[in-house]
Amino acid sequence: MSGQRLLDRVAVVTGAAQGIGRAIAERLAAEGARLVIADIDIRQAERTASEIGGNAMAAAVDIGSDASVASLAADVADRHGHCEILVNNAAILDMTGIATMTMAHYRRVLDINQDGAVRVTLAMLPLIRAGGEGRRILNIASIMGLRGSRDSIPYSTAKGALVNFTRALACDVAGEGIVVNALAPGFIDTRMALLPDGSGHEHETDWFKDIYLRYGRIPLGRAGHPGDIAGPAFFLCSDDARYVTGQILLVDGGVSATF
Repeated sequence: MSGQRLLDRVAVVTGAAQGIGRAIAERLAAEGARLVIADIDIRQAERTASEIGGNAMAAAVDIGSDASVASLAADVADRHGHCEILVNNAAILDMTGIATMTMAHYRRVLDINQDGAVRVTLAMLPLIRAGGEGRRILNIASIMGLRGSRDSIPYSTAKGALVNFTRALACDVAGEGIVVNALAPGFIDTRMALLPDGSGHEHETDWFKDIYLRYGRIPLGRAGHPGDIAGPAFFLCSDDARYVTGQILLVDGGVSATF
């Protein structure tokens, strides 16, 4: 499968210790990229970097902190001096509706899920500008940023903002040859899919099976896996996507086609 098509390109993936971020990091590494596994959980990031092997390194980052993000950029500058690929994946799940939401809570979710990607991009952009061929910024949004859903105001608002951040940023940096796109995953089996009470995953519930499987709201008939996101992510980070920018690619098993 690997063709080493990203050989020696430096790729920084936030939230890469596990889940979707790890799957993307593994795919980019298989294609020859030198990975920076950036995560708030540095111990898991170190384990992931060790398991990926090669040139992978772990770096601690809290994308909600200006100082932490600046430290990440400094670490990448010291180690590599440039960056070709940035994947803004780190986020937190939040299922809060208007009835229980406070402004403090709302701002906290947006500070991580929306501002976090902006914060990391601003810090990393000088290193991306210093990069070589194939400079890419990939944001991980969500189908929840493209449609309404109950009890999801902070999360959906942040992901919706990330969608338009992607489009606007693509216009700003196109003249420099930097390509910017986003993926919008659907239901993916990760730690975020765990039910709040710890009883299982959302795709194992009766409501999910009834609405999304029995009644065909997911045409492919299953929840996604992190590996299902890795291939599309690789495409948007590869030279094949050199004329693709400002786009939001839905990777949702077809759920968006049924609404």
